[in-house]
Amino acid sequence: MDTSELKKQVALAAAAANASNSDLSMDPVKLIASDGSVIVLDRRAAMVSGTIKAMLSGPGNFSEQQQGEIKFPEISARTLEKTVQYFYYKLRHTNGAGPLPEFKIEPEYALELLMAANYLDT
Repeated sequence: MDTSELKKQVALAAAAANASNSDLSMDPVKLIASDGSVIVLDRRAAMVSGTIKAMLSGPGNFSEQQQGEIKFPEISARTLEKTVQYFYYKLRHTNGAGPLPEFKIEPEYALELLMAANYLDT
């Protein structure tokens, strides 16, 4: 799956997650991958990650809190995009009724995603 397809899926997931909460405006957070790619997502989705939540709302006056921007120099754009897809998936399906739809992960990216998920506490 190429980067443009991942971006489409992130946009669709964001739209779907926001559809049920359309009365709330988006509070954007920027995640910056190792290659400088920027992913903008809603703060509610970003807070799925314990690590990001601590960076954005923890004690102190850190630049991440002020700018709403977090750099991940060790996480590739592809991995960060798939992780953001998962944030929206989890946000949308937490406390949902019925069976969960499958969250597809390509086997060749599984190890990289596992390491990112561990770091991001998701």
